[in-house]
Amino acid sequence: MNLMTDIMPALLNGLTTTLKLFFIIFILTIPLGFLIACIRIYGPKWVTWIIQLYIYIMRGTPLLLQLMVIFFGLPIIGITFDRFAAAILAFLLNYTAYYAEIFRGGILSIPIGQFEAIKVLGMGKFQGFKRIIIPQVFRIVLPSIGNEVISLVKDTSLVYILGLSELLRAGQIAANTYASLLPFAAVGIIYLLLTGIITVALNFIETKFDF
Repeated sequence: MNLMTDIMPALLNGLTTTLKLFFIIFILTIPLGFLIACIRIYGPKWVTWIIQLYIYIMRGTPLLLQLMVIFFGLPIIGITFDRFAAAILAFLLNYTAYYAEIFRGGILSIPIGQFEAIKVLGMGKFQGFKRIIIPQVFRIVLPSIGNEVISLVKDTSLVYILGLSELLRAGQIAANTYASLLPFAAVGIIYLLLTGIITVALNFIETKFDF
C-alpha cells in the first residue's frame, strides 16, 4: 500500500498527459477525417491524388517513425515544435488518414438511389447529405471508429520517444525506481478502465444510431 501511495501522484500526472493527448486528437481527427473523405470523393482529381498520397504515407509508415520525423527531423529544415505540439501533429496526421478511409468506405456504401432520391425530393445537396446520408454513414462506421478510438488510447504511450511523461512512461520510471512490477500492473488497470469506459460510451452511442 505504501508503494501505491508513493507512485500514484506520478501515475496520475502521466494519466493527465495521456488524457489531454487523447481528447485533443479525438476531437480534431474525426471531423477532419470526414472532411478529407468528402474531398477525396467529390473533389477535383488533382486534389484526390494528393490526398491518396498523404493517406498512403500515413498508413504505410509507423506512427513512431512519424513522431520522430516531426520532432527530430523537421528542425533540420528549420521547422521546430515543442514535445507536446509535435505529438499532437503526428497523431493528427496519422489518425485523420485512417478516419478518412473509414468515412470514405461509409459514404461509398450508401446506395446511389438515396442520392437520387434527395434530388427528387428537392431538399438540396447539403441538406439532403446532412439529414439523410450523414446519419447512415455514422451508423455504418461506428464500429470501425470505435476500434480506432480504443487504439488511440493505447497509442498515446508512443510519445515516450519524445520524452513526454505519459502514463506508461510514468509507470516505467516508477518500476525502475522501486524495482517492482506493481507500477506496471497499476498502469494496465488504468488502461483497462479507460478502454472500458470508452467501450461503454461507444455502445451507448451505437444504440442512438440504431434505426
